[in-house]
Amino acid sequence: MTKPTYPSAPRSDVADTYHGTVVADPYRWLEDPEDPSTRAWLEAQSLLMQDERAQWQLRDRFADRMESLLGAGTISPPYYRGNRTFFLRRLPGEQFASLLVLENGEERTLIDPMALDPSGLTTLDNWQPTKEGDRIAYQISEGGTEESVLYVMDVATGQILDGPLDRCRFSPIAWLIGGEAFYYVRRIAPELLPQSEQNFHRRVYLHQVGAKQDVLVFGAGMNKTNYYGVHVSRDGRWLEITASEGTEPRNDLWVADLHQCTPEQPEFTLVQGDVDAQSSISFGRDGRFYVTTDLNAPRARLALADPQDWSSWTDLIPEDPDAVFDSFALLDGDELEYPMLLVAKTRHGVGELALHRADDGTFIERVTLPGAGTTSGPIEHIDGGPVIWFVYTDHATVPHVYQFDGRTREVTLFASPPGAVEVPKVHSSLVTYESPDGTTVRMFIISPTQQPDTPRPAVLYGYGGFGISMTPGYSAATLAWVEAGGVWAVACLRGGGEEGEEWHRAGMLDRKQNVYDDFHAAARYLSAEGWTSPEQLAVYGGSNGGLLVGAAITQEPTLFNAVVCVAPLLDMIRYVESELGPTWTVEYGDPDDPEQFTWLHSYSPYHHVREGTDYPAAMIAVFDNDTRTDPMHGRKMAAALQAATSGERPILLRTEGDVGHGARSMSKSVQESAETLAFMARWTGMQG
Repeated sequence: MTKPTYPSAPRSDVADTYHGTVVADPYRWLEDPEDPSTRAWLEAQSLLMQDERAQWQLRDRFADRMESLLGAGTISPPYYRGNRTFFLRRLPGEQFASLLVLENGEERTLIDPMALDPSGLTTLDNWQPTKEGDRIAYQISEGGTEESVLYVMDVATGQILDGPLDRCRFSPIAWLIGGEAFYYVRRIAPELLPQSEQNFHRRVYLHQVGAKQDVLVFGAGMNKTNYYGVHVSRDGRWLEITASEGTEPRNDLWVADLHQCTPEQPEFTLVQGDVDAQSSISFGRDGRFYVTTDLNAPRARLALADPQDWSSWTDLIPEDPDAVFDSFALLDGDELEYPMLLVAKTRHGVGELALHRADDGTFIERVTLPGAGTTSGPIEHIDGGPVIWFVYTDHATVPHVYQFDGRTREVTLFASPPGAVEVPKVHSSLVTYESPDGTTVRMFIISPTQQPDTPRPAVLYGYGGFGISMTPGYSAATLAWVEAGGVWAVACLRGGGEEGEEWHRAGMLDRKQNVYDDFHAAARYLSAEGWTSPEQLAVYGGSNGGLLVGAAITQEPTLFNAVVCVAPLLDMIRYVESELGPTWTVEYGDPDDPEQFTWLHSYSPYHHVREGTDYPAAMIAVFDNDTRTDPMHGRKMAAALQAATSGERPILLRTEGDVGHGARSMSKSVQESAETLAFMARWTGMQG
């Protein structure tokens, strides 16, 4: 190897002072993507990436294999409304899933993203049929921006009845009975706001289909970074609204009885306010009010509320000391001896289902699943009955839809993906290891052999934030890597939700370093146990996981030989200056606060790049239309690492246009994953 010749990136003397601390920012100029200097630098970085691609031996093989492994397509559970059934399906070879409706034994396509936009740059972000099934509200966005616009369609004719309504990003849809109006969340008009606040200031509105003006019903005068949830009960009587400041792990909760007020002027009762907990209400068909909450129960519990006294909650399914309560579904009807609840939990990252009596919560029996994997759902029929549906997947199983019948208490296959796929034989295990402070952490290892036989090229993946759990799931990239002889490990770090809200909070704010310590310990475990060696190990993460591997680069660069850092946050002092950053201060901290600045500055990867360090091979991937994590993080970090590294392993910036942080076409997903695997294969010694 010879050290690459990196594009010129002049270091400026730009610096800011925070609470008496001078913080240098020599690559501030790279924050502006339209600056001629930035554009020239990006063009030179693209040439450097081309040189790296020329060295890859396995890219095409990985791309072909992933296309094959994705060849089954996808199928969603059924969503019943009246005499219609709605579902999503992606046929083998298709770029996106389409939304279909089944009626009188015949299916029709309602929304095909490729029909809307043959270029493949338009995504279906969300959809919600009316309670009667005659109309559907749906949201689409273009080029990965996730800036959803909303339309209303007549299901019978396909005619567009309303829209576009813009500024609907992350908006729920809550239809009223009759399908003439719905509640939704929309940002206020940008011309009313300074530019720095145009991503915020959401409000809950009532929208009459076809009307030019909405009725503001909630959110005025509240925190500018609030997110709102909105739900209307099946019978149309109850309106529920939740509010949380940014992504904080708590919410306030209100309900309104629409039989006692008008939809335009709901009279709200505060159910939970200024309480450090997350709670939501499900309005049962049986007339009961089911509360899912982690109040005084960090692994969550299911309670019943009394509408005569909303502060009175009675436990129905108490907190499990060893498993996290996820969701439930009600099974009822004349064919059952008594109503039952199907309860979904996650035990150390692995999903399970259990049957309970609905009247008093008494445990009846465990429900046998196809394996040790992940379930999503369960989903009820909107009009009730003894049958529910759920999705099951694991590391070697394409997601399938299953049906549970309360009459027979049997699980049967309801819907398979539309195509077939040959999955390689792999071994999946859940191991434990110890973090430096003595905390036990779990990790999934997917490998060609049940036990380590020889150190192999390995990938360590992690996330560790926002209470998001790492659970077993089908991944074409993982299977392609393991089939090629590698090991893939997924660490269930603090900051995630695998062990409940306490586990999340043990890795946020002033405790964020715990996440990085857990990750470093995972790397050491993999080498110590013989799965791999530091020379054969790559670390990989995206978004908050990009921050994770960015911290790994700067804190423990000798533990691995390569890193792939995707759509990252890396400048944790200026992350609040762009895109959705201000909504994340509740997870990371606010640099304007003296104490919280100290937390952030202690690990901010961009500010801990040290000159003369032999850094691992790094590929930092950013997306031009990313409206969550600004691509400036990756640009500035790449420049800093290129200037600082003393070694010959390359520091690369991969920039991609017309895509963003979230959904993209199948071909673009395969292309990105194939390049990620090919880069890691080269720098972990995987042979062609």
